[in-house]
Amino acid sequence: MDVRYEVLAMGAFGARPGLAAAELPTAGDALSCWLRAVILGGQGRYAAARAELSAVRRRTTDPVLLSLAASTEGSLLRQLGWHTAASGPDGRAAALALPGGEFASVPAGSAPDRVDAVCDALTGLAADALGAGRLALARRLLDRSRAALDPDGLRWRAWIRWHWVSAETALASGTPGEALPHTREALAIAEAAPSVRHRVKSRLLVAAATAASGDAEHAMALADTVAAECRERDLLPLRWACAMLRSGLSDPGAAGEATECAAGIARRGGRFRPQGAA
Repeated sequence: MDVRYEVLAMGAFGARPGLAAAELPTAGDALSCWLRAVILGGQGRYAAARAELSAVRRRTTDPVLLSLAASTEGSLLRQLGWHTAASGPDGRAAALALPGGEFASVPAGSAPDRVDAVCDALTGLAADALGAGRLALARRLLDRSRAALDPDGLRWRAWIRWHWVSAETALASGTPGEALPHTREALAIAEAAPSVRHRVKSRLLVAAATAASGDAEHAMALADTVAAECRERDLLPLRWACAMLRSGLSDPGAAGEATECAAGIARRGGRFRPQGAA
């Protein structure tokens, strides 16, 4: 495997999510552009991530990569609260990955394939529906995504994302007791997987579900750990989300940290959806 690709894979889905932009190898192909976009997006470097996604579209006609790039574009929008807008690229991702509405499940491999793209698109659309308050639609899309997943759990990233959105749907439905098992399962999968970023976000969701279940003290302890990991790894969007959770738990310094994170995100090209905007 090309050394540059290995470094990018470690940044996107491995042990080094905090790689500085200057440390990222140049992209030799469209797949490398996508990996760079994933890394930069995880750090809240939205302008740079969008540029890499544009490069993917210029450099390939492969429907799998184009679908993955569209799903990533949707994810970046959702991070900033633009769930309705995110349904556009997520819909394109689904159209690319699901021609005719059918697909053949294939074994999971080292590189993302059509089933990975299908799961990304459907889970992304479910998250979009959730953010728009369409809980029944979110559940139907999650059911479709679940049907595409391998029963042996080799597609760890797709399984974790499915559990994340399932937990968020349960929280939005007012059933934290249903959310907790999903967050714990996501964390269990993440702890056996190579991605630090997925472990950090899974811990954040465990903290959120714990808080919703009424155990504020435990939730705060979990959130403090997540906040430290986010600072260490430069995972700015997750750091902002964690600060918002801690603020809701009456951490005296969390509101100021959330404001600081939001300002940093704006400097990196991210624009949060104003309250009341579509």
